[in-house]
Amino acid sequence: QVQLVESGGGLVQAGGSLRLSCAASGRTLSSYIIGWFRQAPGKEREFVAGIRWSGRNPYYADSVKGRFIISRDAAKNTVYLQMNSLKPEDTAVYYCAADYGGFIAPMTPDYWGQGTQVTVSS
Repeated sequence: QVQLVESGGGLVQAGGSLRLSCAASGRTLSSYIIGWFRQAPGKEREFVAGIRWSGRNPYYADSVKGRFIISRDAAKNTVYLQMNSLKPEDTAVYYCAADYGGFIAPMTPDYWGQGTQVTVSS
């Protein structure tokens, strides 16, 4: 069982930056793909970014490419989502997720965090 706890959400102005953290615990994550999803008001939950625990094969939704960076610190059992050049359209609840499997895409999470709110004002 994997426990995921997100933090770092908040209110920022358009064009600003924010870094989300996902602290993982419970078992080794070496066989997992870790990533982020988000759910905006009135929208379905959508994939944002994912990365193998090894750090290989980071990938992103088209909507965030060039603006967001996913990374992980194995020593801290933490995955980060650095969000730059934020837009009001990025406003959503962001969820950390863990996917046990060999293919990085499509990501089908087995575990979810509780979510952290990100609000981008215009």
